[in-house]
Amino acid sequence: MTSCCDSVGECFFDYYTSKILVIRSRKVGTLNRFTQALVIAYVIGYVCVLKKGYQDTDTVLSSVTTKVKGIALTNTTELGERIWDVADYIIPPQEDGSFFVLTNMIITPNQTQSKCAEVSHYGRHSVRTGRCVNYNDTVKSCEVLSWCPLEKIVEPPNPPLLADAENFTVLIKNNIRYPKFNFNKRNILPNINSSYLTQCVFSRKTDPDCPIFRLKDIVEEAEEDFQTMAVHGGVMGVQIRWDCDLDMPQSWCVPRYTFRRLDNKDPENNVAPGYNFRFAKYYKDSDGTETRTLIKGYGIRFDVLVFGQAGKFNIIPTLLNIGAGLALLGLVNVICDWIVLTIMTRKHHYKEQKYTYVDDFGLVSI
Repeated sequence: MTSCCDSVGECFFDYYTSKILVIRSRKVGTLNRFTQALVIAYVIGYVCVLKKGYQDTDTVLSSVTTKVKGIALTNTTELGERIWDVADYIIPPQEDGSFFVLTNMIITPNQTQSKCAEVSHYGRHSVRTGRCVNYNDTVKSCEVLSWCPLEKIVEPPNPPLLADAENFTVLIKNNIRYPKFNFNKRNILPNINSSYLTQCVFSRKTDPDCPIFRLKDIVEEAEEDFQTMAVHGGVMGVQIRWDCDLDMPQSWCVPRYTFRRLDNKDPENNVAPGYNFRFAKYYKDSDGTETRTLIKGYGIRFDVLVFGQAGKFNIIPTLLNIGAGLALLGLVNVICDWIVLTIMTRKHHYKEQKYTYVDDFGLVSI
């Protein structure tokens, strides 16, 4: 509604009302119906069916525990023949949503705290005494107070020492919850019993629900080679996705597993590749002298990453999406009106028919 005043000061208020104009045009009619069909297909097909616009949603809450099994045998000059079990190669024993498996190492045995000649670029691991001593027959070096002999500066063995780690298995136990819907589940599904769990190994074709994974299979599903990766170590991601439609039977809500490598292996940027850290095993001789074996360990860290979203019917998002669809249908008429009034050859005639101005003849007295 608008207002205007004439020259004598009398004001008039304009009131607008809708008017139905039927335009007999195949082009405009086809455009109108085609656009309406697109809007309906978008609302029903994409919003309601594909995106489940009739559902309320919630994101997953998750907890993960892991248990690795396997035994490896090594035979080195530093340690001799040795069996490695879970207590040796899983470091630390427990982590939150991840686990590390030792696959390779550089061993420096029989270190004691004493004074020795420094290797030039290892000064950061020792304290210099200020004396210059013989490093060998021809070279002198700074004396340092450190664990001696100093750590070996060599490339890790290739093939890796714990090559048998590819046959280790890990049991991943994952519990999830959708608090909005009070829904709980775990990846050890109701159809899995103890006897099946003792013999199954995950296979995408034959055992897709088994929660026990062979480490080699995890790496190969990420299109990597385990033995190559085991030399310098790396980081693998075990992704568990829970996408659940809670309007359907709960048995349909199952985890989907995918695997990918997470650390950088770009050959053009290969500074400090892989994954490694140092740890030591300490001993005391009969005379009380403390010694240690220093191990620079290389291995693969497995991070378990859980994603997911659940949906369930709710009247509020349903009405909101229906209302949005009806608003879009109204927009179709606006688009067609604009085309008729600006593009069509008889646009002036359409405009004359669409808008009619009527003077005020007064109201009927009561």
